[in-house]
Amino acid sequence: MPIYSYGRALTLNAERNPDAVAFILEGQSATFGELDASSNRRARAFARLDVSEGDFVTIALPNSLEFVESLFACWKLGATPQPISARLPEVERSAIIELVDPKLILGVEPRGGRISLAEGFDVSDEDSGGLPDKVSKHRIAICSGGSTGRPKVVVDHIPAQVDPEIPHHGLGSDASILVPGPLYHSGPLINCLTVLLLGGKVVAMSRFDARESLALIAKHRLRLAIVVPTMLLRIWKLPEEERKAADLSSIHRVISGSATLPNWLQREWIEWIGPDRVWEFYGGSERIGGTLISGREWLEKPGSVGRVTHGRKLRVLDSAGQDLGPGEIGDVYFMPPDGPGSTYHYLGAEPRRTPDGWETLGDMGRLDEDGYLFLVDRRTDLIICGGANIYPAEVEGAIESHPEVHSCAVIGLPDEDLGARVHAIVQTVAPVEADELRSFLADLLVRYKIPRSFEFVEEPLKDDAGKVRRRALRDARVSESAGG
Repeated sequence: MPIYSYGRALTLNAERNPDAVAFILEGQSATFGELDASSNRRARAFARLDVSEGDFVTIALPNSLEFVESLFACWKLGATPQPISARLPEVERSAIIELVDPKLILGVEPRGGRISLAEGFDVSDEDSGGLPDKVSKHRIAICSGGSTGRPKVVVDHIPAQVDPEIPHHGLGSDASILVPGPLYHSGPLINCLTVLLLGGKVVAMSRFDARESLALIAKHRLRLAIVVPTMLLRIWKLPEEERKAADLSSIHRVISGSATLPNWLQREWIEWIGPDRVWEFYGGSERIGGTLISGREWLEKPGSVGRVTHGRKLRVLDSAGQDLGPGEIGDVYFMPPDGPGSTYHYLGAEPRRTPDGWETLGDMGRLDEDGYLFLVDRRTDLIICGGANIYPAEVEGAIESHPEVHSCAVIGLPDEDLGARVHAIVQTVAPVEADELRSFLADLLVRYKIPRSFEFVEEPLKDDAGKVRRRALRDARVSESAGG
C-alpha cells in the first residue's frame, strides 16, 4: 500500500473530492479543497517566520478550523505541532514554552522575544498552491501534567505519514466522527486527524453539551463518536424521554477513553444502544501500550478495559518488580513491539521503566486468566484508610450515579487515627445533603469506602477531557488546613 505524508494525503483527498465536507464546527466548515488550500496559505505564512523541518510550533488555539489548518500547515513544512490549551494560565504556558522552545507560538500575543501570532491572523494574501512534500519526523508533541503536575511533553515517534487505505474502527472514506473534546488532547486529536486523512468528515464542538452532541449525531448522520466518561454521564442524565427520542441510528461505535468508566454507566449505555456499538479503550499519549474492548466482550468481562492491541505486551508487577498472578492487583507495565523508547520521548521528564525496559503510565490493575485488564486507579491517588486500600475512581463512580450529582472528586486527607480519611468534593445539579449521599452510597459501597466528609462546590471538577487532578485538590486542602 502507498504511504503518503500527512500533507500529501490531504492534497489527494482534495483532488479526489474537493467539494466533500471535511470539517464542521458550529458556524465554521471547510471542504477538502478549502482545507488543503488554506493550510497551504498558512504554511507559507509560517515559513516566512522561519518555521522549517524539525521545528516545534506551539498551538494555543481553541477548537476551530484555524486549529486544524495550523496542524496541516506544520506538517506541510515538516514541523511538529505542539498543541496546548488556549485557556492555560500564563505561568503554566510559559513553563511549557520554555521546555519546548518552539520556533512559533500561535494564539498568543507576541512577548518575550518569541515569534507569536494572535488568533485569527490573516493569511488570505498567501499563495494557496502546493508546497514541496515534507514528512515531519515527529507527528505531534502532546502536553501532559501527569501525576506530578509538572509540565512534560510527549514527543511522538510516529512520522507524519499514513496509508489512507487502512480503516479506522472498521470504516474508510465513509467515516464520520463527532469530536466533542479538546483537540490539544491526544484522543480527540488523533481521531480527528485519522478520519480526515481517510477522507471522512469531522464534526467538532468548541465545548461539550449533552443535548447538542445528540443533535449533531442525528443531523450529520455520524458514524463514530470519541468521548470521555463524563460526556457519557451527562448524556445519560438528560431527561429519559429526551434521551430515548435521540436518533442514534447512524452510529457505528461510541468510543470512550481517557478516564475510568463506571460499570453501571457502561451497562446502561450497552442496554441503550447495543453491545456492538459501545467500545472502551485505555492507553496514553506515550503509546507504550493500549487496550480495547467492545461492549459484547465487556458483558463477558464486566469492568475490563480489554486486552492489549497492536502487538504490545502487558504485565502486572508488585512493588518488588515481580509478576503477579491472575486477580492480584499491582502496577500495570507495558512493552511496545519495537522495544523501550521506540514510541516517544519526553521533554521535561524521565520515563518510569524497569531495568529491562518495561514502562508504566502509573495505573494499577489486575489481569484475569484470559489476559483481560481491569484497572483500579492511579497509584498516586490510592487512599490507604485504616490499612484498607480505597480506589477513588470506584467511589466517584458510585457518587456520580446519584441523579443530582454533576461531577465529583474523591481524595484522601490526613487523619491521625486512620492515616487518611476519604473526602468527597461534589458538584451537584440541585442541593443535596451529605446524609442523603451517605444513605444513597450504603447500597453501592462497603462501609469503609463511603466518604467520611463531603464538600459541595459550584465549579466543575473535571476538565474538558474528563480528567480530574486529585493531587492538586488534595494539596490545596491540606495547605488550607495547615494555614488555618
